[in-house]
Amino acid sequence: MRTTRYLFPQLAGSQNLLYMRPTFILFLFLTLIVGCALPFSSTSTPEEQVAVVTTDKGIVVIELYPDAAPIAVENFTKLINQKFYDGLTFHRRVDEFVVQGGCPNGDGTGGPGWTIADEYTNPNQRPHLRGTVAMARTQEPNSSGSQFYICFKPQPYLDGNYTTFGGVVQGMDVVDRLQIGDVMTKIRLEAKSKYVKATPE
Repeated sequence: MRTTRYLFPQLAGSQNLLYMRPTFILFLFLTLIVGCALPFSSTSTPEEQVAVVTTDKGIVVIELYPDAAPIAVENFTKLINQKFYDGLTFHRRVDEFVVQGGCPNGDGTGGPGWTIADEYTNPNQRPHLRGTVAMARTQEPNSSGSQFYICFKPQPYLDGNYTTFGGVVQGMDVVDRLQIGDVMTKIRLEAKSKYVKATPE
C-alpha cells in the first residue's frame, strides 16, 4: 500500500505520462503485482523452519520442537543466526549411542558463554529415538549451552534427564558416517516446506 500511495499521485499530476513513458506503466504494474504477492513478514517461526547442517559428508536436516523445548530451540536458533556453529567439529562419537558437537574448544569443555535452563520435565518432551537431537550438559543442572548430540538409536534411559529439542528428518545416513573431527561447515535455518512435506489433516 505504501508503494501505491506514492506512485498514484505522480500519475495524477502528469496527464501525458501514459504516452510519454509507456514503460512506466509496465513498471507500475509489476511493482503492484510483486508487492501483493510478497508475504507480510519474512520472519518464519521455529515451527516453519529446519536447521540444515552442512558437512563434508552431506547435509543433515533437523526439525525443531519448540513445543517440547522452547528455551533450547530459541537458544539453538540464536546461535545459528550468530553463525556460532560454523567451522566447529563433532568432538565425540560413541557407536550405537550418539555423536556430539557444538563445542568451540573442540573437546567438550566449551560453550557460548552462557547456560540455559533444563526442560526435560516439560510434558511435551519427545523421547530419545533414532535421530533425536538433544542438549548435552554436565552433571550440574541447567548447564547446557551450545553442545548437542544426535542419537544413533533409541536411548530411553536418557528420557527425563536430557532436553530433546529436535529430530533429524533428512540425512540420517550422513549422521551414521560422522566421525570425531568432522566439521560443521555451517548451520543455517531454512524453510521447513523445502524439506518436509505437509501431511493432510
